[in-house]
Parts: sequence; structure tokens; C-alpha cells
Amino acid sequence: LRQAQAQSNSQRSSVAQVQQQIQVQAVQRRAADERGRNLQQRRGKLTLDANALAMVDPSRLADAQAHAQELAVESARLQDQLHSVQTQVPLLDTARQEAQTASNAEQAKLAGLKARLEALHTLQERVKVDGKLKPWLAKHGLDSMQGLWSRIHVEPGWENALESALRERLGALEVSRLDMVRGFLGSQGHDAPPAKLAFFNPPQAAAPVGGAVAAHGLKPLADLLRLSDAGQRAVLHDWLRHAYTASSMDEALQKRTLLQAGETIYLQSGHAVSAHSLSFYAQDSEQAGLLARAQEMENLDKQLRAQSLIADEARSALQRAESLCAESSQRLMQLRRDASSAQERAHQASMEQMRLTQMAEQTRLRHEQISGDLAEVDDQLQELQTQLVELDQNFEQLDMQLADTQERQAQLDDEVAAADQALHQAREGLRQIEREEQEARFAVRNLEARLQEQSRTIETATQQAQSLMAETAQANDELVRLTDVAAQAGLQSALALKLEREQALGARRSEYDDLTAKLRGSDERRMQLERELEPLRNRIGDFQLKEQAARLGAEQYAQFLSEAQADLVALAASIEEGKVRLSGLQGEIDRLNREIASLGAVNLAALDELSSARERKTFLDTQMADLTEAMNTLEDAIRRIDSETRVLLNDTFNAVNDHFGRMFPELFGGGHAKLVMTGEEILDSGVQVTAQPPGKKNQTIHLLSGGEKALTAIALVFAIFQLNPAPFCLLDEVDAPLDDANTERYAKLVSKMSSDTQFLFISHNKIAMEMAGQLIGVTMQEQGVSRIVAVDMDSAAAMVEVA
Repeated sequence: LRQAQAQSNSQRSSVAQVQQQIQVQAVQRRAADERGRNLQQRRGKLTLDANALAMVDPSRLADAQAHAQELAVESARLQDQLHSVQTQVPLLDTARQEAQTASNAEQAKLAGLKARLEALHTLQERVKVDGKLKPWLAKHGLDSMQGLWSRIHVEPGWENALESALRERLGALEVSRLDMVRGFLGSQGHDAPPAKLAFFNPPQAAAPVGGAVAAHGLKPLADLLRLSDAGQRAVLHDWLRHAYTASSMDEALQKRTLLQAGETIYLQSGHAVSAHSLSFYAQDSEQAGLLARAQEMENLDKQLRAQSLIADEARSALQRAESLCAESSQRLMQLRRDASSAQERAHQASMEQMRLTQMAEQTRLRHEQISGDLAEVDDQLQELQTQLVELDQNFEQLDMQLADTQERQAQLDDEVAAADQALHQAREGLRQIEREEQEARFAVRNLEARLQEQSRTIETATQQAQSLMAETAQANDELVRLTDVAAQAGLQSALALKLEREQALGARRSEYDDLTAKLRGSDERRMQLERELEPLRNRIGDFQLKEQAARLGAEQYAQFLSEAQADLVALAASIEEGKVRLSGLQGEIDRLNREIASLGAVNLAALDELSSARERKTFLDTQMADLTEAMNTLEDAIRRIDSETRVLLNDTFNAVNDHFGRMFPELFGGGHAKLVMTGEEILDSGVQVTAQPPGKKNQTIHLLSGGEKALTAIALVFAIFQLNPAPFCLLDEVDAPLDDANTERYAKLVSKMSSDTQFLFISHNKIAMEMAGQLIGVTMQEQGVSRIVAVDMDSAAAMVEVA
């Protein structure tokens, strides 16, 4: 069997070698066919690519280059203009802010003058209409006449002195004839004025006053008047004929001794010094201060007209600055758009030029590459055709050789099968004979054991018979010697001894039975062990067969090593150095065989695939370059956008901060507030609100009260709103946390801003409602029925006045 197996294995190796060669030939043939198809496909593709190539027109490329250069020059020119305007815009904005500050200051001065003049007008009107004389004058139709004080002008500072000298005559009324006022007394004097009232009739010519100055060196009070009417001048000179002026009380007291009867010295404060008295002046009547207020009103009116001109000029300068700033901002935005558009067009033109250049170069290179590839493909096809013819011839030879080796392999396999069957039958016969021999030997041992047992039984029975015969002879002797009584006694003793012996015999028999049962169990155990030995014997036979197969395999591998002329000593040293485990070599060999099988056939078209991959890589590299350039362009655009965003955000922040700084004092009645950046980078930083109400330290908005926070928020919202005002604004209970004083300032601010924006606000505060031009409310006259009620405040006020 071993000889037949060795011959069969050798023949099987030959068959395997032939099959492997055939498989290699088949793989090579498939690879050649596949390569031929790939080459044909590649040839067709290259032909199509060559036919599809479109050459770039040189004139188009030249036009694109010229256009790109023109756009680049235009973009550079616009960038220069943009830089120039960007430099001018901050300067113009600074000038606008300065003009705004100047205009605000002049407007504040103008507003102060207007307020002062309006207050004086109000006071004068109230003084003129108040008092006891008003009904009497109205009764007699004299209420439209102006008092003397309205037509008198005195040097500034001497108003109180003139009022002190003239007293009630300051409000005297001019009449054409003094006889007319005599009728006010009547027959009983019941129609006389209820208060002091003077009338005067100016003469046609004024009499000069002289001689008094030379007497005591004092200046007459009448000389301080500035009158254009000669009649009024004559009247006032007559009233002030004995009135003089002094610069100080000391001078007046010093010169009072020079005064004659009826003469009085007046100071600027209105105090009067005569030869024998000193009178202190005080504004103790309603008419006091009329002249001073009238002159102040005239001065304020002049200042107001001058300040109006100055404010108009400041406003015009502000408008011009704002116009220039707006024009510069618009021009800057327009230039930015134009520069961005020009840069974009230049970039597009440059990209188009680059695209056409690359297209022309790629077309030329591709055409050259296709021509070379076509020539190479034709050479490879011709070489492949020759290779296919050789492969077909080798395949036919290997096919015939495989048929012969397979036939010889079949014969050897039949011989191995016959030898293996004979060996199996011989081993089965041997195992049967061994089993029969073991059974016969077991039967012999059983028979010998039984024979020994029977011999022991016979020997025991013989001993017992001899013992009984001796006992019987002894008993007969005793029977002869003994009497009946002794016999009875001896019988009883013998019976007792018999019982004892029978009991001992029963115990011995029990022990014998136990030993017999144990012997039988041992025999059964031995039989069981004999049966268990049979599989072990079979395994020993199998191990022997495996040992023979391993020895044959070792001999076969030794033959392979000798055929390969391997250096066994070096191989052993390599195994020992590499610590190769001999037990795991077969597993490692199986693993390597599986990996070799998983690799499949050799890919002979790898070179063509490498060429295709290189072409693909070249195409991808070109696209990568385009994407990189586009990414750089986008990054430049992002940087420009960030720069412009920083500028716009900074301008917006400054504008809001300025508005916020102006709104806050208006709402709080003082103090100041500002916005502060919380970071270095304006695009990433936050904004912190710092507010300092009047009478408090500078602190953040988080430390303010609820009303202060609300006012600060209103100031900030209105500051942002002024940056880009909308046509209308909706406010929802903004004044809820405010007290009356803050609500009044809030209402004034909303009223001021309502000149440019229509405000629609929701409120429950009466002060806030008073500033509204129209009220819209919801009422419920019936349960569950709501009704909207609208009231126009102007119409309502007009109706009240009519009523």
C-alpha cells in the first residue's frame, strides 16, 4: 500500500504540475484576451478623443489676453480712487462731527435765548394783564393803550433808578387832552381808577434843562434817557427835573449837602438820597421791573436775531459737511462696488485667459499623447497577437500531457484502492481473531476459576465428611460409656454445639456468598474494561496509520528538499533563529496557500491601468490647481469683506455711540453714557453699556435700578433708530417702569423725534397719553362686547375751546 501510495502521490504531483501549467496558460490567455479587448477599447477611445479635440483659436486667446490687461488696468485705477476716497471719508466725517458739535452748540444758545425771551414775554404779558386796573381800563376802552414804559429807553443798568424816580408814572397813558380824564372822577368821584394811574399830554416842543449840573456837578437822570419823541422827552425832563445820578452811595451821601429843595440823587440800584433822607428801593409792586425786562427783551431780541444768523450759518455748514460726507460715502460705496465689479471682471477675464491658455496647452499635449498612445497600442496589439499564437500551441501540448498523466493517475489510484481494501480486510480479520482469542482466553480463565472453586468445595466437603465420621465414632464411644442421663446431658451439649457450629457455618456461607458476588462483579468490571479497550486499540491502529502517513509525507518532503537542493543545515539554523514552531508550520502553509489563492490570477493589464491612472492623476492635478486658485481668490475676497466690514462696523458703532451719548443726558436730565468694545477684534468682540446717571458713579448697566435700566435701554434703542430712521415706530409699554419725571422726559424725546417718524405706542400712563395726537382705546359698555374708541386730541381741544 505504501509503495502504491508513493507512486500515486508522485503521479498526482505530476498531474498537479500539468494542471497548474494549464491554469497558468489559461490565465495568460484570459489576460491576453482581456488585454486585447482593453487595447481595442483604448484604441477606440483614443481615436474618439483625437477626433473630439478642439483647438483653441489664437485670435480668441490674444483678445482674451488684451481684455484681461485692460480690466486689470481699470481695476488698479479704481483701487487708487477707492484708496483716495477712503482717506478723505474719515476727514470729512471728522469735519461733519465738528460742524455737528458747533451747530448743536449754536442751536443750544439759540434755544436758551428763545426760552429766556419767551419767559420774559410771558412775564411781561402776565404783569400787564394782572392787577386791579385791567377791568377799569377795559371798561373805559383804555386796555389797548401802551404804557409809557414801553416807549422809554434808558442806558443799561439805570432801569431801577428810573423806576424808583417815576414810580406809577412809568405806566402813564398818553392822552391828547388832560381835560378828557377829568370825567373819570364824575360828580361824586365813584368812577375813579381803583389803583394809581397817571395820564400825560406831551407838549409840542421840549424845554431844555440846564443849570443843575453846574451847581453841584451831578449828572441828571434825564440825560440817561434815549428818546426820539420830543414831546415825551419834555414830559420826562419835567418829571425828572430834580433827579440826579451818582455812581455810588458814598458819592451820593457826600454831595447830598449840595442839593436844593426837592432834588434827589438816585443810584443804579434805585436807592434815593435827598438832602435830609435816604430811601431804599425794592420791587414791591406788580409793575416793578417792567422797564428792565423790556430793555432786556429788546437786547435779547437783537441777540436772538444775531444768534439765528449764526445758527443758520452753523446749520448750513453742517448741511454742507453732511452733504459732502454723504456724497463721499455714496461715492465710496459706488467706488467699492465699481472696484469689486472691476476686480471681479478682471479676475473672470484672467481666469478665461488662463482657461484658454491651459486648454490650448492641454489640447496640444493631449494630441501628442494620443498619437504616442495609438502607436504604442498598435505595437502592443501586434505583440499580443504573436503571444496568443504561442499560448494556443502550448495549451494543446499541455492538454495532451494532462490526458496521459490523468490516465496514469487513475490506474495508480485503482491500485492504491485495491491495496487499501486488502489492508482493511486483513486488519478486520486480525481484529476479529484478536477478539476471539480474548474471548477464548476469558472463557478459559472462567472455567479455571470455576474448576478451582469446585475443587475447593469438594475438598471442604471431604474434610467435613471426615470430621463427621470422627465425631460419629467419638459419639458412639461416648454412647457406650455414658448413661442415659449423661447421654441426655451430652446430647444437649452436642445440640448446643451443633447450633453454634451451624450458626458459624451460616456466617461462613454468607461470607462466601459475598465473596462470590464480589468475584462476579470483578469479572463484569473486567469484561467492561475489555470492551473499553477495543476503541483504544482502534485509536492505536489509527495513530499507527497516521504515523505511517506522516513518515511518507516526511520522506516526500525530504525528496522535495533534495530536488530543490536545499541546504538543510542552513534551513535548520534559520528555523532555530526565527523560533519557528514546527507544530504551526502546516497552519502557516495553509494560510499562505489561501492568500495565494485569494490573489487570483496575475493582472497582466496592470501597466495599462497604471497609464490610465497617470492620465487621471494629471487631470486631477489640473483641477486641483484650478480649485487652489479659486480658493485663493475666495480668501482674498473674504479678507476684503472683513476689512470693509470692520470699517463699516466701526463707523456704525461710532455713530450709534454718538447718538447714545446725546440721548442719555436728554432722558436722564444730565449724566453721560457710552458703548465700549469688550475685545481686540471688532468682528468678534462684544459691546458693553456703561452709564453714569446724574449724581452717581460710573457703572455698568447691571448695577442700575429697573427704571434706570429702562431709560438706558430706551436711549440705546433710539440711538440705533436714529442711525437709519424708519417711517414709523411701534413702542409697547416702554414707559411702564418709569416714574412721572422720567416719563415726562421720555415723552418730550418721543415728541421731538415724531417730527420725522410716526410713533404708535401702547401705554397706561397719563403723562405719555398727553403727548399723543390721537388716542385709540378699547372699552366694554356691555358685558362681553368690546368696542374701539378713537379720539383726535386736536379736534377734542378745538371742541372744548368752542364750548
